[in-house]
Amino acid sequence: MKVTDVNMETYRWPRAKPIRNGRYVYPTAGLNVVKVETDEGVTGVGLAGGVQGAEEIGASVLDHLKQYAIGQDPFDTERIWDDMWQPKLIGRRGITTRVISGIDIALWDLKGRALGLPVYKLLGGFADKVPVYIAGGYYEEGKGLNDLAAEMEESVAMGATAVKMKIGGAPINEDVERVRVVREAMGPDVKLMVDANCAYRHYQAIEIARKMEPYDVFWFEEPVNPDDYKGHQLVSQSTIIPIATGENEYTRYGFRELIEGRCCDILQPDGLIMGGVTEFMKVAAMAQAHDLHVAPHGNQEVHVQLVSAIPNGLTVEYYRGSTDPMWGRMFQHTLEVKDGHVSPPDRPGFGIELNEEALAPHRVS
Repeated sequence: MKVTDVNMETYRWPRAKPIRNGRYVYPTAGLNVVKVETDEGVTGVGLAGGVQGAEEIGASVLDHLKQYAIGQDPFDTERIWDDMWQPKLIGRRGITTRVISGIDIALWDLKGRALGLPVYKLLGGFADKVPVYIAGGYYEEGKGLNDLAAEMEESVAMGATAVKMKIGGAPINEDVERVRVVREAMGPDVKLMVDANCAYRHYQAIEIARKMEPYDVFWFEEPVNPDDYKGHQLVSQSTIIPIATGENEYTRYGFRELIEGRCCDILQPDGLIMGGVTEFMKVAAMAQAHDLHVAPHGNQEVHVQLVSAIPNGLTVEYYRGSTDPMWGRMFQHTLEVKDGHVSPPDRPGFGIELNEEALAPHRVS
């Protein structure tokens, strides 16, 4: 079997109302689909991290990188990854590595389809279900405390036993009040994560962490800039709340810095961003050697497979209709939350089957 072509399809759709985190406003949502075709008729489907606003750059990067896959055996993922990741030529982070991620994920999906096995089984298989948390709690125009509490309660009603909300987009004391309201609305038995999306300087993060401690926060995510490794370390040493980070980190080298510096308690690699399955598994192994949990950021369809494959997987992030209007419609199958867990599908590869009809009107490239 040989790879014959690699292409990417990009889709974007508007949100009814823009959502905002500690730093950015998101008026749209979307999907970047990478397809790897072979001479035996088997096609792998991968997802790449967002290139919103830079679709042409992403397409150009893919056109450059596809030469390293075409003509190769798709099972040789290590060699193809190494050939694609040439820092001297096109870059070490950003869009380059996001596109590499999508190609690598598609190759692993292809391997699973060719063998008739789900990816988590190819990777070793550790669990047939994993804990899940529902992400939300964004800032929105006109959204008050009662609305925030109701949203979190709806997530719990879906079967979640853990939820995440945003902080960092309001004054510290106002955000602490938002955390208090959510905690009281859900009661003591639901895990509550908070995510600042790098909104703080380290001393600000320390202040809000200490003020949130009475509300039993399960983790404090991305308190400071992703390159501020020392800042992460200082925050981590200053609070009883575990620090989680890594969604904006790239490759094993970036995660090596987080691990060696003891910058956090929980690592959050995003397979769609940091290098795909091949690189994710290296990071998971490094984390395991240092007794650290992995709780990947982002897409549940990909990460339910990866977390199910490793012994130090903590939880999977899950997005629902409150954050994405195409939830339940972009794929033929939707992962269901049951008793606080999700299970990897037993379909070959990642089990991703696009709803081409629903996506077609939203294609931009």
